[in-house]
Amino acid sequence: MTVPGRRSSTFTRLLRHGFTDPSAAERLLDSVELMPVRDDPVLLDALGATADPDLALLGLVRLLEAQPGPTARRELLDTLIAAKPLRDRLLGVLGASAALADHLARHPRDWEALVTYEPRDLHPGVEEFERGLAEATDPVSLRVAYRRCLLSIAARDVCGTTDLAETAAELADLATATLRAALAIARAAAPEDAALCRLAVIAMGKCGGHELNYVSDVDVIFVGEAVDGADEGKALRSATKLASHMMRICSETTVEGSIWPVDANLRPEGRNGPLVRTLSSHLAYYQRWAKTWEFQALLKARPVAGDIELGEEYVAALEPLVWQAAERENFVVDVQKMRRRVVENIPAAEIDRELKLGPGGLRDVEFAVQLLQLVHGRADAALRSGTTLDALQALAAGGYVGRADAVQLDEAYRFLRSMEHRIQLYRLRRTHLVPEDEADQRRIGRSLGLRVDPVAELNREWRRHAAVVRRLHEKLFYRPLLDAVAQLAPGEARLSPEAARERLVALGYGDPAAALRHLEALASGVTRKAAIQRTLLPVLLGWFADSADPDAGLLNFRKVSDALGKTPWYLRLLRDEGAAAENLARVLSAGRLAPDLLMRAPEAVALLGDGDGGGLEPRERAHLEPEVLAAVGRAENAQQAVTAARGVRRRELFRTAAADIVGSYGTETQPAEADQGALVDLVGGAVSDLTAATLAGTLRAVVRDSWGDTLPTRFAVIGMGRFGGHELGYGSDADVIFVHEPCEGVPEQEASQAANRVVSEMRRLLQIPSADPPLLIDADLRPEGKSGPLVRTLKSYEAYYRRWSLVWESQALLRAEPVAGDEELGRSFIELIDPLRYPAEGLGDDAIREIRRLKARMESERLPRGADPKLHTKLGPGGLSDVEWTVQLLQLQHGWSEPGLRTTRTREALAAAAAAELISAEDASILDEAWVLATRVRNAVMLVRGRAGDTFPSDGRELAAVGRYLGYGDGHVGDMLDAYRRTARRARAVVEVLFYGA
Repeated sequence: MTVPGRRSSTFTRLLRHGFTDPSAAERLLDSVELMPVRDDPVLLDALGATADPDLALLGLVRLLEAQPGPTARRELLDTLIAAKPLRDRLLGVLGASAALADHLARHPRDWEALVTYEPRDLHPGVEEFERGLAEATDPVSLRVAYRRCLLSIAARDVCGTTDLAETAAELADLATATLRAALAIARAAAPEDAALCRLAVIAMGKCGGHELNYVSDVDVIFVGEAVDGADEGKALRSATKLASHMMRICSETTVEGSIWPVDANLRPEGRNGPLVRTLSSHLAYYQRWAKTWEFQALLKARPVAGDIELGEEYVAALEPLVWQAAERENFVVDVQKMRRRVVENIPAAEIDRELKLGPGGLRDVEFAVQLLQLVHGRADAALRSGTTLDALQALAAGGYVGRADAVQLDEAYRFLRSMEHRIQLYRLRRTHLVPEDEADQRRIGRSLGLRVDPVAELNREWRRHAAVVRRLHEKLFYRPLLDAVAQLAPGEARLSPEAARERLVALGYGDPAAALRHLEALASGVTRKAAIQRTLLPVLLGWFADSADPDAGLLNFRKVSDALGKTPWYLRLLRDEGAAAENLARVLSAGRLAPDLLMRAPEAVALLGDGDGGGLEPRERAHLEPEVLAAVGRAENAQQAVTAARGVRRRELFRTAAADIVGSYGTETQPAEADQGALVDLVGGAVSDLTAATLAGTLRAVVRDSWGDTLPTRFAVIGMGRFGGHELGYGSDADVIFVHEPCEGVPEQEASQAANRVVSEMRRLLQIPSADPPLLIDADLRPEGKSGPLVRTLKSYEAYYRRWSLVWESQALLRAEPVAGDEELGRSFIELIDPLRYPAEGLGDDAIREIRRLKARMESERLPRGADPKLHTKLGPGGLSDVEWTVQLLQLQHGWSEPGLRTTRTREALAAAAAAELISAEDASILDEAWVLATRVRNAVMLVRGRAGDTFPSDGRELAAVGRYLGYGDGHVGDMLDAYRRTARRARAVVEVLFYGA
């Protein structure tokens, strides 16, 4: 019986040695099996040095209990205490792997595999592992022998005898030996099949790359040929039987578990293709049908089992095709797809724990290295390694990757792979998730040498290395391009001009020579400005490459940088404010409109930042109008005043366009806006408010310049069409009508002349050629159209509408809303027209027939010649006109009784009609979706082309840019057009019923 003082002392000692459950550890130390060595300090020190002392002690007791008798138990204990190499290896494995502890408990003499400590034992290869598996004659004995070999690999790993690369290579060599043993068992079971064929097993993936995990699918491809004189069909059937049996031997679960799954899905046609093909069949497939990712996979192809000569013929035949992949037609698109991380299939709860596929994960390093190999390996055979770290070293030695970047990436990759190994080693399960349990994290941290605060240190190091990978992943592609042109320190290996050109082409740049000139202009020299540009450009180039027109993005960036190069805040903004640089890259490469607006006043770059004065949230009219009026008040004359107002308009158009682009594309920290309607409302509301504020400022300037503070007539501007509906696009004219009312005592003729002068001067000043985009005023919706007077009094409008008004004019007035000038007069005009646009008891049958007739005529007469009606966003079936006329007919019929319909906004009226059950919620949703999509397409066309358009562009790059804006990736333009046609077709079917009464 132990006295309390001793128990307390032992308890403390165990805590000090890293045990987390000293009470349980004390009971285990008191067990009969450990009594002979219980007080030996060597044992306690050795247990304390393991990743999990509690686990190691439990495993040791289980192993001792499993020994066949006292003699065997004494032999194990004596060797354990006397031989430090065994002690470190055995306890190291027991403290890191519960699965291998289970194996030792089932096979208690396998500990002897860890006793030998000869030089040749330190780094065994395929031959040594084949000897270790030689006695296996069936799947069960093969598993036992495999685990015995795995035990020795894990022991060297956890003791630090081998590093990450050596451990991964040993695991690949053990897999090679295992495949050979499994194939030998399969051949022995079917000697007739074996006699008919030659079968080669080609390792792919991490096994082929000589960098395998502890638990991983072993990817293979099979090549079969008939032996001399055998029928090819029979030979391939025999080879398929052998290959299938070999896969089952490794993959199936027995009393000793499984080894690992053998996966042949990288073969031509994947799981749908034949398991075994002849060499000529493989070659024909890769020459005609293979995709870029399949050539990427072949980077790691290596013959490992079966007919090695046939395997080498396979590799030799396909190798030239691998290095020609960069010349394939779709290579750029494929590379851009592969460069973008595919994380959609990772559950949201797991993405932050993913070592392989998460942001800054192992896949980032592997893909980046492999893509650079594909681009440059054709001209440089030194890059043709299947092993990630070897290839990374070769890329750095050749100047294809910056040396400092390669060192950091190497360290990060080794750390992340070591974490992955330790996670898998514990249960020998295939996983890439960092466990959430603190005890598991503690064991992993200690196994990696983090002993002070293992959990905190592990998470800190993991996040640090992941951040390095995330930062370098894009930089890896672009940093050497800058080094190639920057004329920095001599002696450094640099990309040749041809290699730089190849890389730019592979990343989507259409004019690599021009791109290199831009890079040289931006990044050359030893100035602080050039140094900051060299820091920024690697990331910016990646964002440009993510767009439909990388060349335009880079050219525009050079223009902006040239314009603002001497401005101290510009580069500081891009360097220090995280959002600014990415926002700028998106804006500069998304089309012509936003860059054109920015070039006219580059200081607007400040809006893209996070600080005061920046921000992309469009400003409402309540904030805009005071600024415009203040700018007008400071000007000396009307022209200067309107120039100032137009300058504010240009800046705010840029802000709105930038917010729209960033919201549509998304950023690394903020996903794209999922609600397309919200983006449409943002643009429509912002541009309409901006136009109203500009007109208010222009009106103030004109009146002040000619009449001082008081115009001899009250004057109001009424917004019509999209302007009145708060739905203006970037290229929309301002549809308006003008109303005036003579001031008391002023003759009507004098008042009318003044009002007409105001209108004429406003239109002139807003269209004067300048650096700012013009604002065209369109008054054609006034009574009598172009033939009628530009301005009328309220009484004149009343007389006209009472006597002459046609149904189309009532329809047009549905969008009327005062936007500038005398507010009371504007309200009076609205009171005048309300009975016209919301007629009591709705429309009569004749009026409805007239509206339908007008609509049908417009469809047949106004559609441009040669345009595809199904893709015309305004006049085509299911386009804007269809939806708006349907909504407006509902307003004319029911607005008198349904207050919700009395709005100038299409989407609001549509929602109100559904709420009033005038149309079904489903029909309302279909019409709303079509209207939003058509509006988004028109906005996209204006952003991309810099001029308005109602149909999709015919130019390939412009069409791709529209697709990117709408959320379609490279190569999915066809999907975009199909989606538009489908949406419009569904809307047209609703219109046929609701509008035409079909």
